Amino acid sequence: MLIAFASAYPALAQANFETNARFAVLMDYESGTVIFQKDADAQLEPASMAKLMTLAVVFNEVRSGRVHLNDEFFVSEHAWRTGGASSGGSTMFADLNSKIRVEDLVRSVIIQSGNDAAIILAEGIAGTEGSFAAMMNELARNIGLDGSHFMNPTGLPDPDQYSTARDLADLGRYLIREFPEYYHYFSEPEMEWNGIKQANRNSLIEVGIGVDGLKTGHTEAAGYGAVISTAQGDRRLVAVVHGLGSMRERAEEGRKLLTWGSRAFERFEAYPDGAVVAYADVYGGESGNVGLVGNGEIALYLPRGSRDCLSASVHYVGPLLPPVAAGQQVAELRVFCNDQLVQSAPLYAAEDVPQGDLVRRATDALKQLALGWL
Repeated sequence: MLIAFASAYPALAQANFETNARFAVLMDYESGTVIFQKDADAQLEPASMAKLMTLAVVFNEVRSGRVHLNDEFFVSEHAWRTGGASSGGSTMFADLNSKIRVEDLVRSVIIQSGNDAAIILAEGIAGTEGSFAAMMNELARNIGLDGSHFMNPTGLPDPDQYSTARDLADLGRYLIREFPEYYHYFSEPEMEWNGIKQANRNSLIEVGIGVDGLKTGHTEAAGYGAVISTAQGDRRLVAVVHGLGSMRERAEEGRKLLTWGSRAFERFEAYPDGAVVAYADVYGGESGNVGLVGNGEIALYLPRGSRDCLSASVHYVGPLLPPVAAGQQVAELRVFCNDQLVQSAPLYAAEDVPQGDLVRRATDALKQLALGWL
């Protein structure tokens, strides 16, 4: 493996696939390996896909015992006017001054994309949308969604509310991994409330390609988007497409991306769990380097028939500075086919590297100076 120092992340090669989506990313669920991306780190308006973060907060509150699925939350006038039928947006048609169980509100957010349901949950948990948004942002930081900021639980337009395709895919992976007991809600085909039956807005659930989640979104400014997941055999993929012109185009581009990802790649077990991929230099540490490992097994998903074209490199901004903590993401494995980047996977420090003693730090300083003047 070639060790390269890089401060910029290059665009992933399109690998013989094109999409009309303005933003797109396709990830292997288990490893987080990016198979395809298009402007995956560009800031976007998440629209109702922001409700995935609302659900993440709600599920965390339920798990903690502070909220129960059978709790009933009050339908305020604010929730009724801002997210109800008169608002013109997606709604549960909740009755003003009624009480609704948390489980029904959760189902509405997922299936109907109910803005009123999202606000009712936010007010029931945190008192106001603003306080709930603070909880959303705290959780986003905790799970590493560095490109996202939330202002409300609905995804209704706000200039200070944004995310990225990569963050939305990671958020989808977080929900699937951390809350499997609630994941079945995402694949329910329809929900009826107040005598009004609404189909799941994720139309790919009914197509028969294994899609079982997660969330769609749309505003006039942002276009149509979706966070989608499919399980085929022992492999799950998570995709994001956004910035499309219609519901039909959203479904078609999502289907194409998932189908391509499922069929166009072969799986290779490159490194078993705990195997050191390479070593990164550490400046001023007790050890002069640290092993780099994956988060579990590193499986490569490579274009079929591409074994002869492969090369790989490990990229990090280095040398690393101590202390380096075991499990800290410090590098990235990049796999190329004929000099085109076809896959990337995060790498983590295999062990702790504390700061070294004066001799070690002086020695490394001399090495740095010896090389720096050239």
